Amino acid sequence: MSALSKVLQGPALLPIIQAETPSEAVAIANAMYQGGICSVEVVLRTTKALDCISAIRTQIPQLLVGAGTILSKADAQAAKNAGSQFLVSPASTPNLLQAMLDTGLPLAPGVSTPSEIAMALEMGLTELKFFPANLSGGSPMLKALSSIFQQVRFCPTGGISQQNLSEYLALKNVFVVGGSWVSPAKAVAEQDWTLITELSRQATALALQLKQAA
Repeated sequence: MSALSKVLQGPALLPIIQAETPSEAVAIANAMYQGGICSVEVVLRTTKALDCISAIRTQIPQLLVGAGTILSKADAQAAKNAGSQFLVSPASTPNLLQAMLDTGLPLAPGVSTPSEIAMALEMGLTELKFFPANLSGGSPMLKALSSIFQQVRFCPTGGISQQNLSEYLALKNVFVVGGSWVSPAKAVAEQDWTLITELSRQATALALQLKQAA
């Protein structure tokens, strides 16, 4: 199994796609790709989410596509079968982590406490999703965790925006930042793909600028 950080492509951004239909998912993904995004996470929160993953894989093969909101063994296997290239969960239990590991796919299980991080470490996992990031202490919490869990790197998600993106990307224990701010629900509802491309372009530019400055 490869580490997620090794397979993610492009800027250190992992935008979330929540779509009702495969065609909508492809339109969102294409708008993000036009803005410089190279990796996306399709969340399993709609009835057609698995079909959305398959459609993006087929129609935009340049994009790396993963599945988010993995909550069970069935979710993990279904996501793999749909063509997901990595898995992300919002929470962690021993059974859920094992189910995700059993797929052989790169993964980022969700944690928000030191105990959950320690549990993931016991299973050999050092790349974790920090969720919900802002409500769980934000960048100050991640700074505090860095001295204790020195080998762990995080993908903060939840409450991230263009305004606070840089404070997360600047942290040494953050390898990618996730979120839905580049595809606002209003823009999706109005099919404003141009706005999604522009928001993606702004986020990409900031991410690349911070990487060069590091």
